[in-house]
Amino acid sequence: MDQIRLTPFMVLALALLQMAGWIPARWNSADPATLEIVAMTPVNCLLLEEPHWSAEFNKRAEARGIATLGVVRPGAGADAARRALARGLSGIVLEGDFEPSTAQAIRDLARESKAVLIELPPRAAIALRSPPPVLGTHQGVWPGIHVQDDGAAKAAPTGAPWIDTNTGFLRFLRAAAGDAPVWIGYRPPAKTVLPPERYLQAICDAALAGARWIIALDPDFEKRLFTREPGALQTWGRMGAFLKYFEDHCEWRGWRAHGGLAMVQDADSGALLSGSVLDMVATRNIPLRAVPRWKLGEEALRGSKMAVSVDPDSLSEGERESLRAFARSGGTLLNGPPGWKFAPAAKEQLTLGKDDYEKLDQIWRGVNSVVGRANLGARLFNVAGMLSNLQESPDGKQVILHLVNYTGYPVENVTAQFTGEFRRARLMTPETPSRELEVYPVEEGCGVDVPEVRVFATLALE
Repeated sequence: MDQIRLTPFMVLALALLQMAGWIPARWNSADPATLEIVAMTPVNCLLLEEPHWSAEFNKRAEARGIATLGVVRPGAGADAARRALARGLSGIVLEGDFEPSTAQAIRDLARESKAVLIELPPRAAIALRSPPPVLGTHQGVWPGIHVQDDGAAKAAPTGAPWIDTNTGFLRFLRAAAGDAPVWIGYRPPAKTVLPPERYLQAICDAALAGARWIIALDPDFEKRLFTREPGALQTWGRMGAFLKYFEDHCEWRGWRAHGGLAMVQDADSGALLSGSVLDMVATRNIPLRAVPRWKLGEEALRGSKMAVSVDPDSLSEGERESLRAFARSGGTLLNGPPGWKFAPAAKEQLTLGKDDYEKLDQIWRGVNSVVGRANLGARLFNVAGMLSNLQESPDGKQVILHLVNYTGYPVENVTAQFTGEFRRARLMTPETPSRELEVYPVEEGCGVDVPEVRVFATLALE
């Protein structure tokens, strides 16, 4: 039988397909025995620091179908990348803010070696207009209810508890990325031992927006896991169950946002910052879709009832005409206040500056006055301390509502009221069997009562 000769294009296509299925984790061990721990979960891609680059470990990992990527940081240079590839790693991760010449040298090396290269730059340096095979960053906030020094929960402009989250930024990144996988690679807070739910929330915070968090463990958890302490193995197993849940439903990442509110933003108007406009609106659990400014058009706004142009002064004439056409067709258009603009984000900046919160409050009042009590796809009740995302299948026949609970305790008796008519509702979670829920009529469409949300739940309607 004749052998099939792979062209460079075919090799690239296979590599892209492989990367799309990678579930990444940071791994601080070169002991092949720890691969048995990895195999307890769907994790199939390990990010390794140089002390743990081992030819034997890589060989054993490859036999198990696990990719190994060497993390190279600024200052290490192309020599570090060569050492990683010489030890048989599957590829390189550039993590951090590199000098352009150094980054290009490593890119050239990876191309010549036919090795995978993934870049995790600062948020401000992400290639938004021409997404690479994996679009990612090493910067993120640790998700959860923001607790102040006095122990009280901080309040957002909406009055709800302030949730530290990456979801607004990731929604924007997901909208910019097209079909490319999105990774976010932040680590646990330093000198902190985290309860299991905080790791589950981190997985879900990324998954809510169709992204993957690069699993990273605090030193105490990692030590207990590598010694197979039962409690650590149990938590690791739960994390694996959550990862499997999202991979079993990986098609959701490509589903369109079903929200009736379109938020038109760009990097210069806060889209790369956590706690900005997208997060502020999402805290009220208003269904929305992020629209990168350069993707404005009829398709991007299809199905929206309202659109908010955060920074109208930055729009091109063609982009302004897209919004005018939206308004002429019956949509409601809200522009940010004249002169309203965030200062350009610094490379290491993740959240708004202290002086930006007053500006955030200004645009929140405008959004709130327009939205009012309108149902833009779903209205949720008893969801303080939670975030949601409403999506629709490509054929429009199914709608799913994702719910992430950041409180640390189960939330009971959540009510969702949807526009449109649905006959069937199914509740799914990572840790319990799916169950049918009653669908009942309400004034604007139909309602469903969710008895409990522990960490994450999906309500699927047909």
